[in-house]
Amino acid sequence: MNMQLLQGIVEREFPDIISSTVLGEVNELRIFLNDGSFMDVWLSLKLNGRYSYHWERRALDNTVYRHDNAPHLKWQSVSTFPKHYHDGSEGNVTASYISDDPEMAVREFLLFVRETVTLRND
Repeated sequence: MNMQLLQGIVEREFPDIISSTVLGEVNELRIFLNDGSFMDVWLSLKLNGRYSYHWERRALDNTVYRHDNAPHLKWQSVSTFPKHYHDGSEGNVTASYISDDPEMAVREFLLFVRETVTLRND
């Protein structure tokens, strides 16, 4: 997956919630959000299909949201294992239904971010 393609999607479709984006060195895209938080998109170059969509808010309100598919045995009881979702904290893990297609997944996750930021600002 071309990270520049994902960067273009983010910048074109979500300018209302992002302030900037930066391509990392190891197939990572960092997205800086207007609320002072950031999101990282990581797609493995070595392990086909391995990903992480991580929204880091610990500095703001001690929350973190992440869809990933690392096969941690700790989460093997999750119905979508190895896919799982960290909902607000590292330990609060539920099923993840994010798309396996990176273009769709980044859109789905940023729609969640947009909705969450909007609710927090109301």
